[in-house]
Amino acid sequence: MIFSYPVFRFMGMQSSLPLPSWKTVLTQIIFYFILEDFVFYWGHRVLHTKWLYKHVHSVHHEYATPFGLTSEYAHPAEILFLGFATILGPALTGPHLMTLWLWMVVRVLETVEAHCGYHFPWSFSNFLPIYGGADFHDYHHRLLYTKSGNYASTFVYMDWIFGTDKGYRKLKALKSGHMEDSGKEM
Repeated sequence: MIFSYPVFRFMGMQSSLPLPSWKTVLTQIIFYFILEDFVFYWGHRVLHTKWLYKHVHSVHHEYATPFGLTSEYAHPAEILFLGFATILGPALTGPHLMTLWLWMVVRVLETVEAHCGYHFPWSFSNFLPIYGGADFHDYHHRLLYTKSGNYASTFVYMDWIFGTDKGYRKLKALKSGHMEDSGKEM
């Protein structure tokens, strides 16, 4: 972030009053999420190729059952590589500094929630069907690198479009059917 500040200033980032309207902030944050998710999906999928996984991404996967802090635990090359997805939107739009800070806080909270290992009642995945959440990402961490799928950071649409969530969807269907069968026996 320290090195990106001059880039953001060059791209038009503002840090003075007036603050942007809530509509501007909301529009930019939504755009950042969509762009970040798209870029992250492809970057993360590339990190699951044999060589990059072995030499870079395996550091992040040292924890088969992740917890919140593991969201930021990664090889320095991975942090730079996937961090590009997070800063690309703000670099393109030149947001207000407050919008940039809000985006960074929301993005870190989202990735910590996805790695926390708990499906909370207030998780966005309970209200927004395209949101992945902890359950979606836990599946990714539990499988071998070549077969893991679920590469997206926030939303599930990229994995659905490219079929990289088939194993996850199948497991969910089996669990759902098993729970329904268990309920009928009682």
